[in-house]
Amino acid sequence: MDAIPATTTILSSPLPKLPDNDVLTPSQWDILLAIADTFVPSIVGDATPGKSQLNVPSDQYAEAKRTLDSRKAPEFSQDVDAYLRERASELPAFKTSLRRTLGPYLYDEARRKVLLVLDVLNTRPGSMLLTGSITPIHQQSIAKRQDIIIGWSQSYLPPIRQLYRTFSLLFRRTWAALSPTMPKMIGFPEVPKHGKRQHGYEFEFLQFKLADEIQTLDTDIVIVGSGCGGGVCAKVLSEAGLRVLVVDKSYHYPSNHFPMDANNANIQLMENGGAVLSDDGSMAVFAGSTWGGGGTVNWSASLQTPSIVRQEWANSGLPFFTSAEFQNSLDRVCHRMGVSTKYIEHNFGNRMLMEGSRRLGYSASDVPQNTANQAHYCGYCTYGCAGSVKQGPANSFLPDAARAGATFVEGFEAEEILFKEPAAKKTARGVVGTWTSRDRNIQQRITINAKKVIVSSGTLHSPVLLLRSGLKNYHIGRNLKLHPSINLTSIFDEETRPWEGGVLTSVVHDLENRDGQGHGARLEIMTFMPTWAATTVPWNNGLDFKLRAAQLHHAVGIVVIARDRDSGQVYCDPKEPGRPRLAYTPGQFDRESICEGVIAACKIAYAAGAREIWAPDPSTRRFVRTDENSQDGVNDPSFQSWLDEVRKKGINSPDPSTIGSAHQMGSCRMSSSAKTGVVDPKGKVWGTEGLYVVDASIFPSASGVNPMVTNMGIADWISRGIAKEMVTDDEKPMLSSRL
Repeated sequence: MDAIPATTTILSSPLPKLPDNDVLTPSQWDILLAIADTFVPSIVGDATPGKSQLNVPSDQYAEAKRTLDSRKAPEFSQDVDAYLRERASELPAFKTSLRRTLGPYLYDEARRKVLLVLDVLNTRPGSMLLTGSITPIHQQSIAKRQDIIIGWSQSYLPPIRQLYRTFSLLFRRTWAALSPTMPKMIGFPEVPKHGKRQHGYEFEFLQFKLADEIQTLDTDIVIVGSGCGGGVCAKVLSEAGLRVLVVDKSYHYPSNHFPMDANNANIQLMENGGAVLSDDGSMAVFAGSTWGGGGTVNWSASLQTPSIVRQEWANSGLPFFTSAEFQNSLDRVCHRMGVSTKYIEHNFGNRMLMEGSRRLGYSASDVPQNTANQAHYCGYCTYGCAGSVKQGPANSFLPDAARAGATFVEGFEAEEILFKEPAAKKTARGVVGTWTSRDRNIQQRITINAKKVIVSSGTLHSPVLLLRSGLKNYHIGRNLKLHPSINLTSIFDEETRPWEGGVLTSVVHDLENRDGQGHGARLEIMTFMPTWAATTVPWNNGLDFKLRAAQLHHAVGIVVIARDRDSGQVYCDPKEPGRPRLAYTPGQFDRESICEGVIAACKIAYAAGAREIWAPDPSTRRFVRTDENSQDGVNDPSFQSWLDEVRKKGINSPDPSTIGSAHQMGSCRMSSSAKTGVVDPKGKVWGTEGLYVVDASIFPSASGVNPMVTNMGIADWISRGIAKEMVTDDEKPMLSSRL
């Protein structure tokens, strides 16, 4: 396999400037950073107890050093003291990163709750209530703070447990993204060792000057969103000879900016700075927000819609999904992306999943990859594909659209769909919004006049745009499906280097149909870039967390993904109408599906030779293998006893572990009637003319597999229908644009 030179320079991607006003007062910062330093403390041996260091007995500290010395990667040349003594708040960008999270990326209601807690902790009565002591938490020793935080994780009061989850996720993720010692400890290189760099398509974007009046663009079709749905529509409609304008609220980054570092990637490539939390904190939703959408940051998995799902959708009055036309569309988009299993070379984690499954009789198979019919041995693609091999929209459909004459605008926030007035039926005539220059120095209001409007803003934002535009359909935002997922981490004697190789090249199917209707769980391998991996490391205390995090180069993460039977809702934030809010809590059946998936993942890891297995619930002890029952396999009595503990704990939501989602679907459901959904079988919004939604939000229910190909296949069919309609109506393209 090709190797990228270690001297390769990745171009910087400067972050947007922070607002001048600080969201926290100095006293609130003191408390917040003290809590952060409790989750990720500076650890010393037999020093004078202090508020900024966790003092442990000298023999325990020496044992920790011996353990780390035996585990550290060869690349780590420093003394392990540097790793142990590093604390979160001393990292130069740590406070700045928290300012960004607590400012623009936290909705107002949640921010006020956090600030209230910090204020209460700074009072004697409040401190007594929340910590059991009248001494404010930031004035106590780290050892005492640890006891307090452990108490929060086990509190009978749900808001206190939610506080623990929020802080735990925030501080571990931020530290892992910024730590100078942790990546070196596990031998994680900034530049991938494998693959080759090559430039992608050089897009051109319209630019605007600041003007007092609203500027205007005219086009045949405006597509709001450049992701998997919008990208396919742009190609099909441009190649049909129509004038197409694609707008996106995010920005394009060429491949020489990839892979970004974790801190930049979370902000430049992901929605809401890395994650959107559900209202109750039970779900952390990860969605792409960049040019090309989720196709720029996903893991190349290109699975077609399962038969049982197609039949379910057809039975709901949508026969297209069992037609040859749908299969043709799926095959067409896969052909364009060069989807194949032929060039797969499994990394350690995927080999482990395949072999462990084989030893237990589970059915595991290769996952087709959208890698242009070539090898792609790189695990960094969730931070952008440096080789432009992964054929997401930015490397396939959007370049095709550009070559056919499509026009592009980045940094455009669509705020409202415009309708012709008066009219018996709402007829879309364009969109209005605000364009922000890449350097954020210019903001300009723009109106786009169009004959057709296609909303492809994704499952989180498409319903928000419809609601902001005055549409009243009850189903807008409802029927939200998230494929709730949880990670199972196992540790091996061998170095696994889980960031190397294709991320997701294998899948286990056996548990995907628990109810006879296609609801259950699949097992896949997840990206294990250090920032992602650190959030899966159970936290019981600061020393244990650092010792576990130092094993990530020996780790494998199996992600258990449920096809959810229950639903949630997307709605507009009351204070910020353009911000999506999520009401979603995994239901009991779906939690049971995840639990059964976790049990199966534990067995697979054991059968494949894992030395340790960490249950998702941090209060469950880790399983450590011995050789006493090596011939018993998964019948090992100690392993079976531990599995009983895991099953008894179950997957409780929203406690104690945050469940993740990388797939969002269904919030603008397609239906055979306006009484049951948002768009008709051709993608047109019920009760309107000229307005379509084309993205995963129109799935009638959860796809059960990674949704990219299903999304693209539906987009191919809908956009071909739009093109045929416009040609049939003898509508000649409007080839002019005016500023």
